[in-house]
Amino acid sequence: MILKGFKRKQAVEEVEPKGFDAYELRLGDLMRGERATMGKSLLDVQRELKIKAAYIAAIENADPSAFDTPGFIAGYVRSYARYLGMDPDQAFATFCKESGFSTAHGMSAAASSVRPTREERLGNRGDADIFATPATPFAPGKDAFLSHVEPGAVGSVLVLVLLIGGLGFGAWTVLQEVQKVQFAPVEQAPVVVADVDPLAGGAGAGDAVAVFTPPSTEALDRLYRPQALDVPVLVSRDGPISTLDPASIGSFAPEAAEFATDLAAAPADVTEGSPVRVTDGPVPEVQIVAVRPAWVRVRSADGTVIYEGIMEAGATYDLAQTEEPATLRVGESGAIYFAVNGVHYGPAGDTGTITSNLALSVDNLTTSYQVADLSGDADLAAVVNVAEVTTD
Repeated sequence: MILKGFKRKQAVEEVEPKGFDAYELRLGDLMRGERATMGKSLLDVQRELKIKAAYIAAIENADPSAFDTPGFIAGYVRSYARYLGMDPDQAFATFCKESGFSTAHGMSAAASSVRPTREERLGNRGDADIFATPATPFAPGKDAFLSHVEPGAVGSVLVLVLLIGGLGFGAWTVLQEVQKVQFAPVEQAPVVVADVDPLAGGAGAGDAVAVFTPPSTEALDRLYRPQALDVPVLVSRDGPISTLDPASIGSFAPEAAEFATDLAAAPADVTEGSPVRVTDGPVPEVQIVAVRPAWVRVRSADGTVIYEGIMEAGATYDLAQTEEPATLRVGESGAIYFAVNGVHYGPAGDTGTITSNLALSVDNLTTSYQVADLSGDADLAAVVNVAEVTTD
């Protein structure tokens, strides 16, 4: 009996190639891709957003346990998504979906700022070593202390130290040699020591003992005080000066000769002892005279007040003549007169008026005012009579 059997061929399963959309993309992958497109590292994002790089890595890894304050997670996620050009609300919703994070109200325990324990932060990692898997793998590890030391620099420092030490030792050696005092031995002892007999009390045999004779006081005085300084020589200065004749010696000799010639040609009434006028005459004197009480202020040419006050009846003020005349301001013009070389002029103005900026020069007073009439002002006549009686 022949049995005919057959075997069914297994159907070949057709495997379709997966495309980009066939894979599930997580939020962290999208964010890392956008950050890589921008060419930014985690430290660059930290510097620009002012958010810790550890928080940025926790957002990309969907790890809410890395945040110290859960209440700030929403703001961090939205700020980072907005920085990458993504939708902030959609990014935060995706973050909550992937990480299981939910927004808590302000009074709940989840919104507190209590830092999670080590077990909570480790999660399913169990007893994983925190140093083996740090929270910030992007941060560079600490280098060893000797890793920054270059052998070439160490050799240069050693050579420099040896050079400085050699120079210092050489200088110290030279200094010691310079300060060293050496005694040269001689075969023959000094003559003075050789002639001294220790048994003779320091004197040689048959030699007389020298006796020390101190110098005299006069010698010491001459040594420390020369004889020329003992008694100073004084010469009277008036003697040589009195012998000089100014008419024949010096720069005044021509003027003296001319003065003698003029004096010889003077009239006969000029006798010996009579005064000789050598100037054009006395400087004219200007005097302010008050016959009744009046306020007066005198200013110099530069504006300085040299006199100010109320002059009572009979008071006078002598005015010094300067290159630029002083000015006068009077509150009662009819009470002020001016005496130029004893001659009264004025008054300064009408009674009850004010006179200002009046130049107190001789030419201005003699040309602007007439000689005062004593009969017209009894007070002026009384002041003048009193002045004449006082002068006599």
